[in-house]
Amino acid sequence: MSLTVFYKGSKVKFGVRLSRRRLLSLSAILGVGLLALSQPWQYLGGLDTEQVRSKISAEQLALAAQSEVVQQIKADTEKKLTAMTMQLGEMRAQLRHLDLMSERLAQTASIDVSDLQQSNAATNAMGGPEASILDAPKVPASDVIADIDLLLSQLADKQNQLSTLESVLLRHHISAESFVAGRPVDGGWLSSHYGIRKDPFNGTPTMHSGIDFANLAEDAGVFATGAGVVTWSGERYGYGKLIEIDHGGGLKTRYGHCAELLVNEGDVVTRGQQIAKLGSTGRSTGPHVHYEVLRNGRHIDPSQYVYREAQ
Repeated sequence: MSLTVFYKGSKVKFGVRLSRRRLLSLSAILGVGLLALSQPWQYLGGLDTEQVRSKISAEQLALAAQSEVVQQIKADTEKKLTAMTMQLGEMRAQLRHLDLMSERLAQTASIDVSDLQQSNAATNAMGGPEASILDAPKVPASDVIADIDLLLSQLADKQNQLSTLESVLLRHHISAESFVAGRPVDGGWLSSHYGIRKDPFNGTPTMHSGIDFANLAEDAGVFATGAGVVTWSGERYGYGKLIEIDHGGGLKTRYGHCAELLVNEGDVVTRGQQIAKLGSTGRSTGPHVHYEVLRNGRHIDPSQYVYREAQ
């Protein structure tokens, strides 16, 4: 490929013939010259650099702020971990105190509970100079979590041990409270003994299966002579208004001729609790309480229970 240019004037006439190579070379020279004259990269390059610098500065400020926040969080976390470690130490001391208290309770109640014997420490004496919490050694979070898990397990064991001790103590308490002893009235006098007597209505010899306690005081009370469960609260032929209490071990007590009943069937009562008001309901000649004691369903003389001391 070639390019031929002819020029013809009035006095001048010439022609130029360019080959393909010369044409390409000339185009390249002209292009480079135009770029050198205009220098477009000078303006573009300046704009990009300023934007990049601005973005870098903003990122540096953001990173510095984030680094400061992270450092603060780290410091706060270390303080909290140190405080948690100190609290764990106090909780361990409290556990040791509970161990000692459990032992003393078991010994006081004469209870042999082997799983309550945990600590042989004699005292909880403490001392030493005070220091800032910031001076405490740093403890890894994983160690604190492991200590917390261990302490939770120890607390669960201690709870079970104390529950066992409470149950044993409760059984001892119930056993002592259900021990039948004393009079079913406060004041008054014994008006009829247990055994053969003359019937107050017809005068014939009859068996009196309990003891009568009379009292003329207004609103005189009737009281349980031992802890137990009320198995009867209502009218019964011959007894009038009657309370019956099951004390366990085959032992029951009855309180007859009451004027008003203060407990219901299924109620749990304690020794000395008022269960009724003394009266003269049923087959009765005057205000009194008819008191019976039954063992395995058979009447026995209540005197041995009335005159013995409570445990």
